[in-house]
This record gives sequence, structure tokens and C-alpha cells, in this order.
Amino acid sequence: MSYIGTFRNRSGLIHPPGFFVIGFETFPLISIFFIFLAFVYIVTVLFNVLVISVIAFNHCLHTPKFLAIVNLATIDLVLSTCTIPSMIKVFLVRDNFISFNLCLVQMFFYYAFLPLESLALALLAYDRMVAICFPLRQTSINTLHSMSCIVGLTWTYTLGLSAFSIAIITRLSFCKSVRVFSYFCDYAPVFRLACNDYSLHWSLASNCSVINLLGPFTFIILSYISILVTVFRMKSVSSRIKALATCVEHLILVAVFYVPIFSIFLIGLYLRLIDPDQRVLSLSLASCIPPCINPIVYSLKTKEINVRALALVRRIKIGIAQSTRTVLQQIRQQESVS
Repeated sequence: MSYIGTFRNRSGLIHPPGFFVIGFETFPLISIFFIFLAFVYIVTVLFNVLVISVIAFNHCLHTPKFLAIVNLATIDLVLSTCTIPSMIKVFLVRDNFISFNLCLVQMFFYYAFLPLESLALALLAYDRMVAICFPLRQTSINTLHSMSCIVGLTWTYTLGLSAFSIAIITRLSFCKSVRVFSYFCDYAPVFRLACNDYSLHWSLASNCSVINLLGPFTFIILSYISILVTVFRMKSVSSRIKALATCVEHLILVAVFYVPIFSIFLIGLYLRLIDPDQRVLSLSLASCIPPCINPIVYSLKTKEINVRALALVRRIKIGIAQSTRTVLQQIRQQESVS
């Protein structure tokens, strides 16, 4: 064997104790990039938790639209958490070994929540389409119950598909290299290391990538075609502007998520102009930056969230100030007694 510690399970398959993630090894000053990612992760967690808290604690925001926003914020939190801390550990602390089971866990969460991100953007497009194209029937078509069912179906689909993908990768034997050239324990770079047939894994990965990215993106395009047709039928210019203004934040999120991913894959697949190291760097940014930008865009562009977020921050500041005054008073009383 080409590495130490390989073990054979009961079915005769060969599984290594773990893998070595080796992306970014040739980049100079890569530590600065991971310090930047640490900052991105902190912002991602803070803003997504803020958005979730604001919506959860305000009953008037318990509507289909804000359920879709909470769904996106939750997905962003999990997607960032399953990659960025691991990347910082691997490349900043210089500990690039990941155990076999932990590799499968990371793989499961990433490939469950990346399609969920795409589907969550499609859900927000659906909400905008119903609101603009069917304003009189919006409350009967897009109810909180129906949106909850759709969200539940998307989670069931992606979690089930990811579980199946991980289950079949355990049927591979790894008797060659254990060096994974990516920014995390990635599905395709891992199964390519197998020494038995991985044609099923290749077919599943390629087909699911097309379905889970192009499917929701196509739905978003069709939704906005319907929106534009409805908007241009409006007689009032102010009504057109008002209707389109409600779509701005969603369009920003769509562009931030899809443009980098499609650009990387199209340029790499057809033009082959991207260096492998640059591709790893670009993909890492494409998967880490959108979860950071999404809650900021909705916090700044959505009035309901903006107002209530500022009110929540003020209450927290007042609470901290009151706690500080109470502690100071207790200290002074103790000093006066002594």
C-alpha cells in the first residue's frame, strides 16, 4: 500500500484512516486569505443569527416570504460552518489530515446544503412571482402552510440525495493516494482516488450538479419572465418601479450565488483557462462569500428586517448598559460596606 494505516472492513473494502487535503499549497501568503475567511465566517454567523432572531421573535414577520428568508439564513449558517472552520484548521493551523468518517460527514452536509441554497433562491423567486403576478390571490396561493411544506420537501430531497451519495462512496476501495486536491473533503476528488469502479459516482455527481443548479436557476429565470410580463402590463410607471424594487435584493443574491459558479465551470469546462489552483481558490470563494452577503443584503434592503434589527440591537445595548450599571452599583455598595 502507498500509505500506512489502511484497514480492510468486513466486506473486503479498503478504507484509509483519513485523507490529506492539499489545496492552496502553491499559493503565496495563503494565511492572509484564511484570516479573511475567518472574518467572513464571523460576519456570516452574526448576520444570519440576527436575521433568524429578528424574524423568530416578531410574530408579524411569520409570513411565507420571511419563512423563505429564515430558510436561506439557516442554510447559509450550516453551509459556512461545514467548510470555513475546517479550511482554517487545515491551512492556517497546518493540520490538513481529516479522518475518513469526518470526511464523509463534511461531504454529506456540504452536498446537502449547497443544493438547498440553490432551491432556497428558487423559493424566494416563487414568492416574488406570486406576490406580483397574483396579488389578489397571493394569500390563498402562497400560504404559510404551503411554504412550510415546500421547504420541508426541499430539505427531504437534498438530505436524502446526499445520504445516498455518501452511502455509495463507502462502497469504494482506496488503495492509491489519499491526497485530496480541493479546499475541503470534496466528493469528486475523493471518489477519483478509488481503485475500483466509480462510474456510478461520476454519473450521480454530474447529473445532480446539473439538476440542482440549472433546475432552480431555470425556474428563477421563468419566474422573472412572468414578473416582467406582468410589470409591463401595469399602466402606472410608479407601480412598475415599486413592483421591480421588491425584487432587487433577490436578484443580488441570485447573481452572487450563480454567476461565480457558472463562470468557473463554463470557463474551466469549455475554455480550460483556469489553473487548478486558481479553480480551487475561486470555488472556495464562490461557496463562502454568498452566505456572508445574503443576510447583509436582506438586512439592508428589507425594511421590516432593517427596522426590527435596529430595535433588537438597541434593546441589547440597553440591556448591557443596565447590567453594567447594576454591577457597578453592587461593587460600590460592597466598597462602602467594607
